[in-house]
Amino acid sequence: MKSILPLLALTSSLPLTLAWLPGVEKEIYSSTGTNIFNASATSNSPSKRWLPASNKIRGVNLGSHFVVEPWMASNAWNTMGCGGQKSEFDCVMALGQDTADQVFADHWGSWITQDDIAQMVSYGLNTVRIPVGYWLKEDLVYADSEHFPRGGMKYLEDVCGWASDAGMYIIIDLHGAPGAQEAEQPFTGQYAPTPGFYQDYQYDRALEFLEWMTTNIHQNNKLRNVGMIEIVNEPVQDAGQASSMINSYYPNGFTRIRNTESSLGITSNNYLHIQMMNEKWGSGDPTSALSDNYFAAYDDHRYVIYDSSVAVTKDSYIAASCADNRGGNWPTIVGEWSLSVPDDVEHTADWEPSSNVDFYKRWFAAQAIAYERQEGWVFWAWKAELGDYRWSYKDAVDAGVIPTDLDSIYDNSPC
Repeated sequence: MKSILPLLALTSSLPLTLAWLPGVEKEIYSSTGTNIFNASATSNSPSKRWLPASNKIRGVNLGSHFVVEPWMASNAWNTMGCGGQKSEFDCVMALGQDTADQVFADHWGSWITQDDIAQMVSYGLNTVRIPVGYWLKEDLVYADSEHFPRGGMKYLEDVCGWASDAGMYIIIDLHGAPGAQEAEQPFTGQYAPTPGFYQDYQYDRALEFLEWMTTNIHQNNKLRNVGMIEIVNEPVQDAGQASSMINSYYPNGFTRIRNTESSLGITSNNYLHIQMMNEKWGSGDPTSALSDNYFAAYDDHRYVIYDSSVAVTKDSYIAASCADNRGGNWPTIVGEWSLSVPDDVEHTADWEPSSNVDFYKRWFAAQAIAYERQEGWVFWAWKAELGDYRWSYKDAVDAGVIPTDLDSIYDNSPC
């Protein structure tokens, strides 16, 4: 049985949904659970986790909301009193727990607001991917040696509630894993000298997080549109080092999530999609040890600037994106990408944003079209404090680089 995102397939007065149930492939159901293409097929009650209004994921990451990355949020970071600190762990340790809890609460209450969600919808976006750290489950944190802000779950509930009310699909992404899945990366929540995640006791903590988050998703109405949980973001690109993750953590993550859902009485058509990095990422084949991949999904991050096989010219970037095949595991969402270019050319005349709007507009279209050959895309990120729209969807729309009518990218395709 292949798995698929339960996405909308058609435009209609009915909120149509695409559901794949065991033994039934590509069946279309209405909001009443009736199969409108095959009335004889067995249908379950409609899932509240199906993506409304589109047949492709078109979304943005809420980067630096719950896992702050100082490089893209320097003003907020300095305002919080974290200037000079490399990660959330370092800032909390420097400020002290109580002060840190307050400044992070202020940040969570202001970085992404309900107005942001409304603006996303007005721009034709249907999905948000929300990076979070395992420390949201506060009893997982080692009080004597780990330092993370407390109180974030309330704010996650708020943003998920706004997104759910707006009809958006939500992906919860375990961005910061116990022990850090990569070294010296603030996106893990800590600037760890070595990746400490790849050990059984750290997997156990992550599995406990997944059970807890799954329970919250199914029991909290504000999280009702969370349809996918990504069980770790960007593990090391080393199949040998990641082998225990592939062989132990991934299958155990599946089992623990499904057992939790079973204990809650969740029917299979209401299961969460369980997302892992696509084999193209370089950590190994995520399916190699899975005995069950029902409602599995895969994440691919495509930053052309890091692909040394693509010459750093505008024509090469357009051509590479037009020809891009982000296949591998299926179904795949390109969960992170941007309009960024290499550091050594980003501010030169040929690449500077304000005088090269036409190129970046064409390159956005080329990338988005390529990623919609899969299940869609989630841009990194909704906003950034860089004065540079190449990392900020919101600023790119303001600059006229990204259209609010996303279907128009096909009319203006550079490919």
